[in-house]
Amino acid sequence: MAVITIDQACADAVELAQAAAVRRSGVFGVGEHLGVEPEDQRVATHYFACTHPGYPGWRWSVTVARASRARVVTVSEVLMVPGEGALLSPPWVPWAERVTAKDIVPGSILPTRADDDRLVPGYTGEESADFDPAERSQLRWVVTELGLGRERVLSGEGRDKAANRWLAGKGGPDNDMTHQAPAMCASCGFMVPLAGALGRLFGACTNEYSPQDGEVVSRDHGCGGHSDVAAPKRGVKLGVPIWDTISVDPTLFD
Repeated sequence: MAVITIDQACADAVELAQAAAVRRSGVFGVGEHLGVEPEDQRVATHYFACTHPGYPGWRWSVTVARASRARVVTVSEVLMVPGEGALLSPPWVPWAERVTAKDIVPGSILPTRADDDRLVPGYTGEESADFDPAERSQLRWVVTELGLGRERVLSGEGRDKAANRWLAGKGGPDNDMTHQAPAMCASCGFMVPLAGALGRLFGACTNEYSPQDGEVVSRDHGCGGHSDVAAPKRGVKLGVPIWDTISVDPTLFD
């Protein structure tokens, strides 16, 4: 890479550059000259400190240039740029990448990407558009009964991600609730298994007294509300003793 030699006329145009920065700065203020750097042949950039307290580390950049065989230097560009230690805003991240788990609230819309690896194309029956209307209606009914009729369905990767997430959550096996439970959800009458492949591992809890009521629980999860837990038996009720040693005869104190 060729080394650019700074043009002396551009390097000496400190006052010109400073005046241009002052005209542009307004209330932001222009401080001391911080240096000059070559940009190209007969092009250089002067830097001045910004004295505004709200912009620490920022500086004014004034680019000056000189035409070939000309002695007059002119101002090309004036702007404020961050320097070392300048306070900057965080890098911009697209909205779709900023959304995290549980971020959807009432009224918010989260579009699903076309290449979302959690989903694969489903079957809707619309490929049979040349069918008789009656046959199409019957096919659509059958498709719906089979749980199809959706443009996209859960992929294997999406299923695995959900399973790992649920197993690691509070409805999974590794928590204090499960460790102290009398039995697992697999044998609980309050657990309704999920359909499909996920049903081999998970179900929905229907016990209103359980903290997981209405949530997905794994078959090896457990809580104190298991359906087979019986109330503790009380001791045998004793009858009236043959010889009363408890009552007090008030005549003894007359």
